[in-house]
Amino acid sequence: MFIQTESTPNPATLKFLPGREVMGEGAVADFPDAKAAGRSGLAQALFGIDGVGRVFFGSDFISVTKTDGDWKQLKAPILGAIMDHFTRGLPLIEGASEETDDAAQYGEGDPEVIAQIKELIDTRVRPAVAQDGGDIIYKGFDGESGIVFLHLQGSCAGCPSSTMTLKNGIENMLRHYVPEVTAVEAV
Repeated sequence: MFIQTESTPNPATLKFLPGREVMGEGAVADFPDAKAAGRSGLAQALFGIDGVGRVFFGSDFISVTKTDGDWKQLKAPILGAIMDHFTRGLPLIEGASEETDDAAQYGEGDPEVIAQIKELIDTRVRPAVAQDGGDIIYKGFDGESGIVFLHLQGSCAGCPSSTMTLKNGIENMLRHYVPEVTAVEAV
């Protein structure tokens, strides 16, 4: 098994490409800490490596964010854990997802506008962000203020350039295509 690595805009995150499907198209799993990794043997193994602070599974990649240390020392044990998991044919995640959709707490808006926003995020934003080892999830739209609420995952969470991506990239694009949008905020 050959696993490629790619850098991301977040210098604390490295993207690992095992050359096979990880979560599948459109599916992701974010483990912001070791406590959240309970249902994934691979995430648990990665958090067992000293210096690993966050794990994210994308469609065909795994993003690992370090808390400290040098990638030169961290890369080999991470590659070993990923290779061991896939060569043994173990399940990536056990049991059903416990995540809930909490979009309602972030306001409500016109269903047609929300559908437009979701389509733009799914077709234009998420594929680009996935290339950088992360994901952006729609959380809600406040029709009164025009604010779109998004949740950043993977390498996007804590990335120094995430504010620029949100404001200069996503916000400008959404405002261009959906005039009801006035701003984008991360939650």
